[in-house]
Amino acid sequence: SHGNKEVFSCWGIQLAVDWFRERGHTYIKVFVPLWRKEPPRQDSPIADQHILEELEKQSVLVYTPSRKVKGKRVVCYDDRYIVKVAYETDGVIVSNDHYRDLQNENPEWKWFIEQRLLMYSFVSNR
Repeated sequence: SHGNKEVFSCWGIQLAVDWFRERGHTYIKVFVPLWRKEPPRQDSPIADQHILEELEKQSVLVYTPSRKVKGKRVVCYDDRYIVKVAYETDGVIVSNDHYRDLQNENPEWKWFIEQRLLMYSFVSNR
């Protein structure tokens, strides 16, 4: 949401990571589809892409799998990665997604998502 739905803002990701670090959190994971490593396209702009590389080097960013089949991008369902890691590490999910489908899939995840989903909004760069 940092890019106002006009651009994928890597700076927004960095701001979120910094916010948690400033509060003493050390185990932070960011999930981004692998195709975000590709050069930006006109229909999918990305700003400050180098930030993703830096976060990956710090072992903060994890790329979820994607591939091309007959010229079309096939991506995994990265929501499952997010919920699974947060559940297994007793963490918090920072997202504006409600994960309703995953709540219906697994009763343990339902409770976890209801209790551990932290929704957010950016006000300028805060």
